Amino acid sequence: MGWTGTVGGHSYRFDDLRDLLAKATPPRSGDVLAGVAAESAAERVAAQQALADLPLAHFLDETVVPYEDDDVTRLIVDSHDAEAFAPVRSETVGGLRDRLLSWETDTDALTALAPGLTPEMVAAVSKLCRVADLVAIAAKTRVVTGFRTTIGLPGRLATRLQPNHPTDDPVGITASIVDGLLHGSGDAVVGINPATDRPSTVRALLELIDDARRRIDAPVQSCVLTHVTTTLELLEQGAPVDLVFQSVAGTQAANRGFGVTLDHLAQAQEAALGLGRGVVGNQVMYFETGQGSALSADAHHGVDQQTLEARAYAVCRAYDPLLVNTVVGFIGPEYLYDGKQILRAGLEDHLCGKLLGVPMGVDVCYTNHAEADADDTDTLLVMLAAAGCSFVICVPGGDDIMLNYQSLSFQDVLTARQVLGLRPAPEFETWLASVGLLDDVGRVPQLSPAALPALTGGLS
Repeated sequence: MGWTGTVGGHSYRFDDLRDLLAKATPPRSGDVLAGVAAESAAERVAAQQALADLPLAHFLDETVVPYEDDDVTRLIVDSHDAEAFAPVRSETVGGLRDRLLSWETDTDALTALAPGLTPEMVAAVSKLCRVADLVAIAAKTRVVTGFRTTIGLPGRLATRLQPNHPTDDPVGITASIVDGLLHGSGDAVVGINPATDRPSTVRALLELIDDARRRIDAPVQSCVLTHVTTTLELLEQGAPVDLVFQSVAGTQAANRGFGVTLDHLAQAQEAALGLGRGVVGNQVMYFETGQGSALSADAHHGVDQQTLEARAYAVCRAYDPLLVNTVVGFIGPEYLYDGKQILRAGLEDHLCGKLLGVPMGVDVCYTNHAEADADDTDTLLVMLAAAGCSFVICVPGGDDIMLNYQSLSFQDVLTARQVLGLRPAPEFETWLASVGLLDDVGRVPQLSPAALPALTGGLS
């Protein structure tokens, strides 16, 4: 088996599906590092031509990671919905792209199609899309979830308030939470990356957020982004766990590197559901992913990093999450070299997740040794907001002082909401108005003296 593409009178041979998908991928440094990237633009175009003509049904016959070796592959194959796939079964990858872009394919059609698509199919389609296509298709793809707030509704852009602190200092974390709330942030989750994974510290942080939520009567959900096994231990102790967090990847070996199995995720989901802490819904899982994670663990099986990222969304989809986000520029320039690669990867990840029925958000970010800056994050934020992104991550000043990387600030999201006419999650919006944090036209005031006593007094 294999495929041939011809460009400029020269023929290029692609040995198998892994090779074809990798060579068709737009440029990124991680694929060069892995030795799977196209060696020239001409070879890339030839691969994209061959990929466009590939029948979608072929993805059900050939796997990129062997079924017998990988539980993620088994999950993808065994959970495939043949009935949902039937409307596009006779399509090629190029034909599916055209269908997704057509006026006739609306939100309802995309929702019905999601269980019939595999990660490799949506990754393949994204490789044929220009940036505008990635935005256009995603903008009409909708995934709505809920816990205390409803995430993913049209015309809304939610935020994760990330009040990290290098020593897990409760005063510093509380100050960042107040800062975020005063800027209308936190409707997706108040989520802390702890500096230590000690169960006692994690529990103290969970109790800090839960106490703050109760004092100010805010409809927010909390999460401390510790390992799932730590969360399981705390669930058994009766800690106030809203959301269970775990980083996941697209192969069994990469997940093993994270110290997690699919059984761990199922156990944690069941335990958290048993608490019944949700109000408008009870979706209790929160996952993070990132292009390059499998390669960094030497667990990529020769597959390009964007296809493996899409496979991670199959893991997420299996556990009905409230939130999923790709930390798109966090792993470093070895995997996404510059702002252009980060921009495209963020839009690819967002589209692929939503096409699979996953509630996608993005950490619009970069590390300080990448060839990127705040202009790149501004551009990606606006494009994601236009594409209907469920949520983005915000940190005070756009600078995470614990993880030492650059993300979005609270003010950045206010700008995107204002420019594109977007609003917070409805339950959170109602609360903001009730404490004086929205003006008569739905904007967060520059100064909010009316809200200060309710927040600072309640959280002192």
